[in-house]
Amino acid sequence: MSDEKLILLHGGYRKLKSFQVAQLAYDVTVRFCERCVDKFSRTRDQMVQAARSGVQNIAEGSQASATSRKTELKLTNVARASLEELRLDHEDFLRQRGLPLWPREDPRRAELIRRRPTTADAVAQWAKDMRGPSGPDGQHGEGKAPAATKSMLSTTSVYAEISANGVLALLGVACSLLDRQLASQEKAFVEEGGFTERLYRVRTQARSRPTGKARP
Repeated sequence: MSDEKLILLHGGYRKLKSFQVAQLAYDVTVRFCERCVDKFSRTRDQMVQAARSGVQNIAEGSQASATSRKTELKLTNVARASLEELRLDHEDFLRQRGLPLWPREDPRRAELIRRRPTTADAVAQWAKDMRGPSGPDGQHGEGKAPAATKSMLSTTSVYAEISANGVLALLGVACSLLDRQLASQEKAFVEEGGFTERLYRVRTQARSRPTGKARP
């Protein structure tokens, strides 16, 4: 059996899909808040901070995994909780303004996910397309939108509806990825233990190695 490493491979969070999607949701939320939420509102700061917390805790958890699976698990869960808070804020925004919350099967949500955007500009282009005469497959643009959407009184309201629902679609993906990540981290922690257990195994291996000295 090969010697176990005391310091595990860690970091690499930029390659995690959960980090990438959470970071995108953060960027889009910042733009959304700048345009749709009163700059003096405490909710605006809370939404931006929740989005940021999701991203930062994924990264911090990844780094902490070098010496503590327990800390990695804890921070990943904090990230998941922060994104859930952000999801509720976007849902509250829609509800309090009488704007529709798109169902999970809405083709506009599916179109955003299908495009796999990597930048806020790409999400903005999707939102622009959804405001056009036809959305995906010519069915859900502004011209053929559901009755609730047609009743919007201003372009700002239409933008707010589309953008908030777009962020919710991204958060749905990020939260699903984090749920799977947490399950994997929990399994690793249960099966392999934490740093203390690993330190004991590494020290035991070191002590069991032959010293190489010839017997008298």
